[in-house]
Amino acid sequence: MSDTVEWTPAGVDRDVPSVARIYDYLLGGSHNFAPDRAMATRLLAVQPNVADIARGNRAFLRRAVQFMAEAGVRQFLDLGSGIPTAGNVHEIAQKIVPGSRVVYVDYEGVAVAHSQLLLAENADATIVQCDVSRPNDVLNAEETRRLIDFSQPVGLLAITIGHYLPPDCDPAGVFARYRDAIAPGSHLALTHLTDDFTSVHGDEIIETMKSTQNHVFPRTREQVLELFGDFELVEPGLVTTSGWRPDHGIAPAVDPERDGLYAGVAVKP
Repeated sequence: MSDTVEWTPAGVDRDVPSVARIYDYLLGGSHNFAPDRAMATRLLAVQPNVADIARGNRAFLRRAVQFMAEAGVRQFLDLGSGIPTAGNVHEIAQKIVPGSRVVYVDYEGVAVAHSQLLLAENADATIVQCDVSRPNDVLNAEETRRLIDFSQPVGLLAITIGHYLPPDCDPAGVFARYRDAIAPGSHLALTHLTDDFTSVHGDEIIETMKSTQNHVFPRTREQVLELFGDFELVEPGLVTTSGWRPDHGIAPAVDPERDGLYAGVAVKP
């Protein structure tokens, strides 16, 4: 995509790479700029399968939303939703149950602008421009309150967002605030980068991402489990992305550690 396009929202710094735009590029999207593509190239040099990790993460999102919708969830809050690409949450959920409601949350200007364009004709989906590390801002936003009935079960999606929360913002406390806000029967799906695996070059990824808008903080399995609180993990528990209820006829990765991300879905009792 041309770096001179006029759709860039005012205030977007196109010179500093953004994780939303890097992720868009890795998934084959076109809403990214030269610095984002250069950063993706640097990440590929450090972690050659990073595009596979991104695609595996996206596939997990689809399966998790399908699972929630089939379990009766009719409203979704997608934290750190990123730039719209094929297989968005509202497309998956509304195909299964028309009228399912979705609130996307992101603070990156390009992600918000393109979500607004995509959702302009969809009365049951919206985007809220907020920092997910400020749960009260997200939960009390006018558009959130318009579409989400917090007395009913919610599908809370925290897909590759936890590892962008630095320790000083208390990630466990942030997740607890979201968990406390949703009704029994709600589901929490999350993926999180880990450096538990030797196939994930965590230190190099951390160092590389320091020149972007979004630093990264891989966490251990125990630390990721803490983000679920007292929610009850559904089978197969906390695994890697390819191992979570793979599609019929598709086997998990030969080396699950190459997924790079822990993944799981849990239900609020």
